[in-house]
Amino acid sequence: MRWTARSLGAELRAVAARGVAGVLRGASLSTVLPAMLPRVEPRDRTLLQEMSYGVCRQAVRLEFWLERLLSRPLKAKEYEVHALLLCGLYQLEYMRVPAHAAIAETVEAARLLKRAWAVGLVNGVLRSFQRRRDDLMAEADAIDAVRHACPGWLLNRLRKAWPTRADGVLDAWMQRPPLTLRVNRRQGDVDAYRQQLEAIGLGAENVPDVADALTLSRAVPVERLPGFDQGRVSVQDAGAQLAARLLDVRAGQRVLDVCAAPGGKSGHLLEIADIELCALDNDATRLARVGENLERLRLSARLELADAAEPGGDWYRSDYERILVDAPCSATGVIRRHADIKLLRRNSDIEKLVELQYRILTNVWPRLNAGGTLLYATCSLLPEENADQMIRFIAEQPDAEALPLKVDAAVPAGPGIQILPGTRDMDGFFYALLRKRPAA
Repeated sequence: MRWTARSLGAELRAVAARGVAGVLRGASLSTVLPAMLPRVEPRDRTLLQEMSYGVCRQAVRLEFWLERLLSRPLKAKEYEVHALLLCGLYQLEYMRVPAHAAIAETVEAARLLKRAWAVGLVNGVLRSFQRRRDDLMAEADAIDAVRHACPGWLLNRLRKAWPTRADGVLDAWMQRPPLTLRVNRRQGDVDAYRQQLEAIGLGAENVPDVADALTLSRAVPVERLPGFDQGRVSVQDAGAQLAARLLDVRAGQRVLDVCAAPGGKSGHLLEIADIELCALDNDATRLARVGENLERLRLSARLELADAAEPGGDWYRSDYERILVDAPCSATGVIRRHADIKLLRRNSDIEKLVELQYRILTNVWPRLNAGGTLLYATCSLLPEENADQMIRFIAEQPDAEALPLKVDAAVPAGPGIQILPGTRDMDGFFYALLRKRPAA
């Protein structure tokens, strides 16, 4: 796509730089962007998102070029200038903005950011990139991690975990994700909703293995989706929709959804059956989102603010026939949807996440009734968080056994299954289903 100079003015570039600077400081785009979007015209919000997500998606390459274009490193505190330079490089290489407009308006954005000292720097770096582009591209492509715009530590882990499939995952990470819907079967069936979409000019396709999913041919604002405000559909990746079906809830069962925010899986469980659901999360703001999402769906659950890794609370005084542990993880399976993970995640995070996951599992397991099942789910691709975690847990819990799961789109992964990113246009998810054996 070729953006116009009018729609990519200096103001938009300055806002984009502020958003990317927030990520460089350690915030997620999902936190930063909602505050940024009102600062630009509605017609330009898609462009702001494209630039923000695009810079994060290509950050490893952009940083590689920037390091070679700067005569000396920027001061650590100059996040906005750093981000503006990344935005300028992204425009020149990936948005195909006319070069004169990209440079002139990015330079002007430096003034809007009150960084007059950086005007010459921005101009010089971007013009130098124009002159040196071919050499810089060749240098970048000669290094595996830079060629794939992937942090080196993550690339090493990925190739070790999936030696024959890593290139496919790397390609998927660079794609823009589709908009996939989950149809609320309490309010209608999937085929009828697809026909309603087609009647307003929106093409949609069913997703094999995922009964309630429709993937749109193009993304649109949720306001354009018929009945969205009334809970007829939700936005949820098809891979994430597998969780509720794999847990196989039945009417009347007591069900615990651990780490439930923002509530997509909670909603799906309630759409499937009349259950007594307790949705648990340790973040009050995110737990409130669960309530908001369920209210839109016209469904209800008991919401509890608590740490699933620690005993205590009302939830811990109950027992359950079904438990969903949607564990905190590296989120390496959803990088195409959350490109800022490439900037925010660190190699040192993995060990900490693995231990947190294990603490949650060992804490909730006593609350599962004998004969009941627990579905362990992550959006990670790393075996340390997935298959290895399950092997360890089963070995240390004599009453735990893995049950087979069959999803045609998945590949076996120890006691569970792995959906790899891009398979049937899904994000990456791991699932393992554990049953608690009755006492002998």
